[in-house]
Amino acid sequence: MIKFLSTLWDSYKEYIVLIFLVIISFILLSQSNNPKVQKVRAVAFSSFAVITSVFYDAFNTTQIKKENEELRRVNSELMLQISMLREQGILNQELRGMIGFKDTMKLPLIPATVVSKSLSQTQNTITLNVGSGKGLKPGMSVINHQGFVGIIQSTSEDFAITRTLRNVDLKLTVKNERTRINGIMKWNGEELVIIDVPKTQDFEIGDRVVTSEISSLVPVPVPVGVVSEIIATETGILNNIKIKPFANLNSIEHVFVLQILQSVEKRNLELNFYKNQ
Repeated sequence: MIKFLSTLWDSYKEYIVLIFLVIISFILLSQSNNPKVQKVRAVAFSSFAVITSVFYDAFNTTQIKKENEELRRVNSELMLQISMLREQGILNQELRGMIGFKDTMKLPLIPATVVSKSLSQTQNTITLNVGSGKGLKPGMSVINHQGFVGIIQSTSEDFAITRTLRNVDLKLTVKNERTRINGIMKWNGEELVIIDVPKTQDFEIGDRVVTSEISSLVPVPVPVGVVSEIIATETGILNNIKIKPFANLNSIEHVFVLQILQSVEKRNLELNFYKNQ
């Protein structure tokens, strides 16, 4: 043991002495009340804190990214859960024993990142960095923690193209959460509107709009937006209901794909119906 320590001392005595002197210096700095020494101490500890912070950030970047993704997932799940709870409250599902209620925490959400955007006036689409290799299929809903974003149009092995709410080819069955009135919502090139609503139907500015349960495209109620304006049509007997979406499509970066798909037959019936509108 003594021989080992002797060898260690001979090989590293300069470093050992340096470390010892540094430790003594820090001890003396921490105990001295001299103003000049206090200034040196402040600079030394500040520099040490900055260096420590840099190394901490470098080694924790991956962990922070994982935590951010998990937080986005939780926010999206909570958004769905709140939407469904509101739905159950309005329909008084508690009187039926909540038999048909499905816990949104069990809904399959696939995280995705927007890797490109096509922001034309009528054909607004986004490309996601996941595709059929992760189980994505055309017709699946894309959401974020704010609400509905769009519908997957096509997929490859690693990517998926999504029609957003600002795409003239996306028509969606929605309903007024307060009055339960259904309607067809689409992008007309300038505004997001529920089209051809009879004036006798009860819509008010500020009403929340969610996806309808009669829609074959979106199987659960997802928040879409709020009524921002009621516009009379030229016929005088119909209104167009202008909707302000919850999701900010201009700055969207991270989304989730709701990995639920209705039957092809039901989906095609609705798509064919929309084509005639």
